Amino acid sequence: MARPRSEDKRSAILAAAVQVMAEQGESAPTAKIAKLAGVAEGTLFTYFSSKDELLNQLYLAIKADMGEVMLSTYPKKASVRTRAEHVWGKYVAWGVANPHKRKVMAQLTMSGRVNEPSKASGSKAFADVQVLLNESMANSSLRELPSNFVGAVMTTLAEVTIDFMTREPADAERYAAAGFSAFWNAITKD
Repeated sequence: MARPRSEDKRSAILAAAVQVMAEQGESAPTAKIAKLAGVAEGTLFTYFSSKDELLNQLYLAIKADMGEVMLSTYPKKASVRTRAEHVWGKYVAWGVANPHKRKVMAQLTMSGRVNEPSKASGSKAFADVQVLLNESMANSSLRELPSNFVGAVMTTLAEVTIDFMTREPADAERYAAAGFSAFWNAITKD
C-alpha cells in the first residue's frame, strides 16, 4: 500500500526547486532538488510524475503566491488609478521580498516546458488585473494593442523598478513611485 503524500514534503520539494533553479536555471537536476528538499529523488517523482510536471506545478505555486500577495486586499471598488497603484505596489514589494521566486518565474514564463493549461490556470487569479488594464487603456493610444502586450510592458517596468529598489533600498519608495508613474503615464496618455 502506498504511503499518503505529505503536503510538507511537496512544499519542501517546491521550495528546493525555487532555490536550485534560481542558481542553475530550468536545467537544474532533479537529484539536486530532491537532496535540498531532504527527500530521495524517487520521492520527488512520487509527488511529480516528471520534471515537466514539477516545473508546471512550480509555475502555478509561484503564481498563486504572487496572486495572494497582490490581490488578497485588492480594492475592487476604488478608482482605476488606486487599483493600479495597489497592484503595482504589491507586485514590486513581492519581487523585492522574493528574488529567487521572481527569477524562477521569469525563467518559467519563457520556458517551453510550461504548458498552455498551466499558463491559463495561473492567469485566472489575475482576472481583476486584466480588467484593470483594459479600463486603464480605454482612452490611450495603447487601446488597440493586446492587453498581454501592455501586461508585458508593466512587468518590464516593474522588473527595472525592483532591480533599483533592491540595489538602493534607501531610495526604494522613490523608485517604486517613479516606476508606477512611468507605467501609469504610458497606459493612460495618448
